[in-house]
Amino acid sequence: MERGGFTCLGNVIKTGLLVGGSGLIGGGILHYFKKQADCEFELLAPNSKQLSLRDPEDIRAWLQRFRPEFIVNCAITALDSSPLLAYETNYLGTIYLARAALELKIPYIHFSSAAVLPPGENLTEDDHLELTPDLPNYPKSKLLAELALAELHRKYGLDYTNIRLAVVYGAHDHKVQGFHRLLFSIADQTMPLLFTNRQAIHSYSNAKKVPPFVHHVLRHREEFSGKTWHFVDPLPVSLSELIITIKSYLELKRPREIYLPYPLARFGAGVMRGITRLLGRIGIEARMPAELLFMENFYQTQTLSSRRLQSSSFVDPKPEATVFTELPHLLEYYLSRWEALNLITTYNQDFFACRQRGEEFTRDPQSLLKELDEEVGRPLLGDSEPS
Repeated sequence: MERGGFTCLGNVIKTGLLVGGSGLIGGGILHYFKKQADCEFELLAPNSKQLSLRDPEDIRAWLQRFRPEFIVNCAITALDSSPLLAYETNYLGTIYLARAALELKIPYIHFSSAAVLPPGENLTEDDHLELTPDLPNYPKSKLLAELALAELHRKYGLDYTNIRLAVVYGAHDHKVQGFHRLLFSIADQTMPLLFTNRQAIHSYSNAKKVPPFVHHVLRHREEFSGKTWHFVDPLPVSLSELIITIKSYLELKRPREIYLPYPLARFGAGVMRGITRLLGRIGIEARMPAELLFMENFYQTQTLSSRRLQSSSFVDPKPEATVFTELPHLLEYYLSRWEALNLITTYNQDFFACRQRGEEFTRDPQSLLKELDEEVGRPLLGDSEPS
């Protein structure tokens, strides 16, 4: 391997810019490319102090210095960001990067969100909300970015790929947001009832599968250029079933299996919002969970069609993996992390001990035999001694 000459076993290594490398998706892509694709691609991931999407001079100076051969943009703002921050980061930053890619004649891979879609079933890549002034800041900025990229492709030939993600699940997200907010609410016992109905189902995106897809997209530009792709699991998930499954894993009493009607949920959220504003006026810092801005979505079905993805040349590296199969690992990772941060204390630790023994059986059965003497030394039936 020879990095200085940008060669690896005779192959030319392409250098790319990754924006948003500290997040769940960007961090996963960065780790994957270092481990799995280092002989093809090298990713440079400057932090926001080194390269700010809100500053075109930062972008210009960085690109002129390093001259990347492709750009991947995973950067997003929080759901409850101000209009200016959402506009500058999600829209203007996207356009600055796209214009740079156009001038450098290099591919641009952009990550978008199902927030740009209306409720409905089997929504296609051609579907999207109507761009209106009353849209919330987050979906408005993401939709505006999508429409602008499509325009740059049509008019100027921008080589871009737009990847829409649904509800993202995966380990190593250091923020309590999105799907992980749901985990936290159940584990922390702050969800007394089911804030949904029996009919609501949603699409989910496996964060672990995104990096191999990006790798494939970079390898097959002709097939994936100029299009939007729904990167979601083929089967949608019932929100109520997911909540009940998490609750049963942790052996908790709440949330009760009572479905709170949407009007009551909306009224309760409004009361909480008023209390939060009141606390702010007297100097007490309090914030509503950003996800409550989209509470209506908890009660509506939104499923994304994956037909285009399934018909492509991309092969799912782990087709059997779903949010349900990944739950044990996700619960163990996040609950251990939150306990270490002193955020929660209520979960059932015996569940993870049993899971660890199951892994020993799979990976190292000899270790179980070695522990047999120690196990026999502990009475199984109380005070009786082994014969």
